[in-house]
Amino acid sequence: MKLLVLGGTSFVGRAFVELAAGDGHDVTVFHRGDTEPDGLPDVAHVHGDRDGELEAIGDAGFDAVIDTSGYVPRVVDASAARFADRAHRYLFVSTTSVYPDDVEPPVSEASPVHGPPFPHTDDVTGETYGPLKVACEVAVRERFGERATIVRPGYIVGPHDSTERFVSWLRRASTGDEMIAPSPPDEPIQMVDVRDLGAFMLRLLVDDRSGTFGVVGPGEPLTMRAFLETAVDEAAAGTSLVWIDRDVAFAVGDEDERYRLFPMWHPEWPGVHRYDPARAIAAGLRHRPFRETLRDTMGWDRSRPQEPLPFGPSPQEERELLARWRP
Repeated sequence: MKLLVLGGTSFVGRAFVELAAGDGHDVTVFHRGDTEPDGLPDVAHVHGDRDGELEAIGDAGFDAVIDTSGYVPRVVDASAARFADRAHRYLFVSTTSVYPDDVEPPVSEASPVHGPPFPHTDDVTGETYGPLKVACEVAVRERFGERATIVRPGYIVGPHDSTERFVSWLRRASTGDEMIAPSPPDEPIQMVDVRDLGAFMLRLLVDDRSGTFGVVGPGEPLTMRAFLETAVDEAAAGTSLVWIDRDVAFAVGDEDERYRLFPMWHPEWPGVHRYDPARAIAAGLRHRPFRETLRDTMGWDRSRPQEPLPFGPSPQEERELLARWRP
């Protein structure tokens, strides 16, 4: 297939490009040229800002456009309009954040999403992110109709994770010190390996599938206890988990501060980590073992400079929280 990837040099786009090129597809990557990391396959690169510079791609046609970098409906609509007559299919990478935080579990493609009126802004924040993604989905469907494919991943993890959320837990599990773990230990947590997501996206295109697919993992149900105990075991540094009450963890500050200290942890919103991926699995989603994701991500992280991460408590903050828990 002849494929155009909008984005394609970091994380989701990179994983998809590596898989598609490895399978022999003709891949063109359109991006601003800010990041062209080593190790990318030998594919065609076209540089430009998708907000107003799509003409740099020319008039070539494609079997599919893969949009990994769409956040603002105005920009996504311009991309979809540009290729409505030049591409057979448009695959848009959305998010499970299209569902309100208080959505009732179990969550699926049929669950209610944010509705109009959508925010009229290009400013993507924690409040606007989900509603803007819904509006982006609407724009793609209006332009491509049955030729639209929407993928809604939950938390995405794995090597080359530019968000650093998952990585922050793995680094703390590797310290050999005491590590705060927020209760309850049996709280479910879902995440999908970026390579499994990329493989599923490619499968949808090869099979020429339309529709909307929620994509979460791992393959077996995962709890916070299993996540952190497996991370500690894989790190093999002698780190010990100290489970603190939810109320103590919530006392650290507002929602943004809790998210900084304990990313991906949302016990106040029971639907966030209770998505049913049955539809995606029926369409070909396959999950690798969770331990493999942990091992590969740890290996990748250790291969790069160990700069401070934006998530997770600092050693000082961890000591202060432990002191508050055990005065």
